[in-house]
Amino acid sequence: MSATRAAEETFDPFALVQQSVTARIQTVEADLESADQRARDLESSLEQARERAEEARTIEKHLLNNLKQFSPAEVRTTFGNILESQLSVERAQIEYQTLVGRRAELKEQVQFLRSANQILMDLQRMYGEDGAHVTPAEGDRQFRDASRQVFQIIEEERMRIARDMHDGPAQSMANLVLQAEILERLLDRNPKQLVSELAEFKNSVRNALEETRQLIFDLRPMTLDDLGLIPTLRKFIKEYGDRYGLSTRFNVVGQERRLPGNIEGVLFRIIQEALTNVHKHARAKMAEVTMSLQPTRVAVVVKDDGQGFDVARTEANLHKNKNLGLLSMRERAELEKGALEIRSQPGRGTEVKVEIPLGKR
Repeated sequence: MSATRAAEETFDPFALVQQSVTARIQTVEADLESADQRARDLESSLEQARERAEEARTIEKHLLNNLKQFSPAEVRTTFGNILESQLSVERAQIEYQTLVGRRAELKEQVQFLRSANQILMDLQRMYGEDGAHVTPAEGDRQFRDASRQVFQIIEEERMRIARDMHDGPAQSMANLVLQAEILERLLDRNPKQLVSELAEFKNSVRNALEETRQLIFDLRPMTLDDLGLIPTLRKFIKEYGDRYGLSTRFNVVGQERRLPGNIEGVLFRIIQEALTNVHKHARAKMAEVTMSLQPTRVAVVVKDDGQGFDVARTEANLHKNKNLGLLSMRERAELEKGALEIRSQPGRGTEVKVEIPLGKR
């Protein structure tokens, strides 16, 4: 037997992918450990910055109450120090919130990669036991097709995040730099106007911070890990209604409790995607989310009173139209051995139902 033929017979695409996934897990876990250490350092720095800002506020009160006792130069220097201490707190908070989002993203990556690794191991065993081997050429083709789809989804998600960053926090930060330059000029030319401009600058910083926090929440809400799915959904659905001017309701049937972490993440993403479709396509006035918790399963229904659509026609063209939202909802449910059903008719609203078994508790 030739060496080439022997190599072809031992070709195992699952083993190749598993090696790559294992290496990626190790890299992400190292990044997560580094992010955890940086977060601990930032927590300490943020606390110190807050203490300095509090001292600066005390000095500011004393200065304003005894303004005649200080020269103009002392006033400018003092207000400059106060401004710097306040900005230090804002900068530290922004950096910390960004890092929190990064840590959550890394944790989600590790969880996903471990699940993928387990699936590969199961497939390896299944193919080995049943003898359902593919030819080397066919295995290589399937591997390339699957990789291409994965990379396409990753690239489109990166483009979405980059676009959100450019249109949101990045633009706000650029404006803050311009405002800071204006404040710097006013410090010597018109100290009185500096006070009003400083107030506007602080509002701009708060807005930029809120945009950053919203982006972090969209990537991975921290409350999902800390408090669980139900409190996270209460907050998310209320803010969703306020943001898009919709009447929203969130109902829970059954005893509230924490679910397995992977199921909570899957359900949140499905609900998030379903509500995204409501405000993008449905032209609805009302959206309602109902969660039913039972001992052996959990079911969620997302309903709206929008314009509806032809379900059969849309699903028949999913791959042609690259509707990754509907595809991702169904695939997320199937990964947890669940099922997703969409009911809709033109002019009669839409109902998305997902049901996932919980197994033995």
